[in-house]
Amino acid sequence: MFDKFHDECGVFGIFGHPEAANLTYLGLYALQHRGQESCGIVSSDGKRLHAYKGMGLVSDRFKRDSIFDELPGRNAIGHVRYSTAGSSDLKNVQPIMVDYSRGSIAVSHNGNLVDAQEVRNKLENTGSIFSTTSDTEVLVHLLAKSQSDLLPDRVAEALMSVKGAYSIVFLTETRMVAVRDPNGFRPLALGRLNDAYVIASETCAFDLIEAEFIREVEPGEMIVIDKDGMKSYKPFKEIQPSPCIFEFVYFARPDSIIFGEQVYTVRKEFGRQLAREHPVDADVVLAVPDSGVPAAMGYAEESGIPLELGLIRNHYVGRTFIEPQQSIRHFGVKLKLNPVRAVIEGKRVVVVDDSLVRGTTARKIVKMIRNAGAREVHMRLSSPPTSFPCYYGIDTPSRNELISSSHTIEEISRYITSDTIGYLSREGMLKVAGVPEGASMRFCDACFSGDYPVKFPRLKADSQLGLF
Repeated sequence: MFDKFHDECGVFGIFGHPEAANLTYLGLYALQHRGQESCGIVSSDGKRLHAYKGMGLVSDRFKRDSIFDELPGRNAIGHVRYSTAGSSDLKNVQPIMVDYSRGSIAVSHNGNLVDAQEVRNKLENTGSIFSTTSDTEVLVHLLAKSQSDLLPDRVAEALMSVKGAYSIVFLTETRMVAVRDPNGFRPLALGRLNDAYVIASETCAFDLIEAEFIREVEPGEMIVIDKDGMKSYKPFKEIQPSPCIFEFVYFARPDSIIFGEQVYTVRKEFGRQLAREHPVDADVVLAVPDSGVPAAMGYAEESGIPLELGLIRNHYVGRTFIEPQQSIRHFGVKLKLNPVRAVIEGKRVVVVDDSLVRGTTARKIVKMIRNAGAREVHMRLSSPPTSFPCYYGIDTPSRNELISSSHTIEEISRYITSDTIGYLSREGMLKVAGVPEGASMRFCDACFSGDYPVKFPRLKADSQLGLF
């Protein structure tokens, strides 16, 4: 309904707690923003793995207490998933669980393996049979083929055979293994709840279950947890990390700590920097809720223009609804947002959002604000123009669908019918995120710059890498 990039997944794991499955359910609830199409939990009772998963939201799939009777044990991992169009299928729901010669293993993966199809083709040519279209299953086959005796070695060997982004959690009958790729594209955090260890995509999941945040899993680090405690390994060649800066822009929850920073603080400072770069004479600042709120607060504070609650979001919009006849135009956005005329009428309005992808939603929002009586509408974006697709675990349109890849700033402003438009500069964004001017790249900002840290198979100019 909204014109946004979509994150692919969220992962959670807990080892050594008598209510492991129940706490995993809560952890997934906190990570629901990272994926809304499917979810699942796999638990271990020390002897075998047990799974329950399906399509839909966490609250829809896990709404019977009896479900947790099917998930016994003190160890569990979970997953929430957002898939690309056309690939939403029960067979791809994670965690993926298999039996092989060394027992059982389940895996939850956030990210994207850029060479997965190439590796899959090689595996199929040597006899492997796949049951899903998920890139994650490639890792299961590689792990099963490994001749190494120790689980950490088999996991490392499998991951060394692929390229791309992975914040990933494995569960066997007796162990949990968490790994973050050497670039550190996606966040992954380590926590403690009494004597249990907890792994999650974001720290907001720790807050819900009252776990202590210990630290982030480092780029290129493997953490192995069993009955004897936790061990840390660095099996991969060390490189310059490049975590995804769009996690700060939009994906992560503002109450999470990722990449060493509080997301809320960074987003608010993005807004301050935006106000310094693109000031405008106006009467009121509005946020596009909810993701634009922190940046709008920063813009208002820096500019001295009052912030008002001028766009009200309906939080009870489901994933499907009945479309009316064409007589009601822009129905989808109107269902989710409604302007407050008393705040807007006769005013010069600055409307702040986190990003602009195709421009279709921004165009409808500007028209909505004008219809509420605004004298002027000035669009401000707390990130640079998104001109390139992502290949590291984000569902993005192909490049020819990204409006800034083929249109100037002035053309975009005309298209969305704003009086002016202003994007946060790439330099300003990186400065706020903690990258000194002239420093080597610390963040992946390929969706803005086209500078991809991990190379991928050659693609047609208008294509998007298959995210299965």
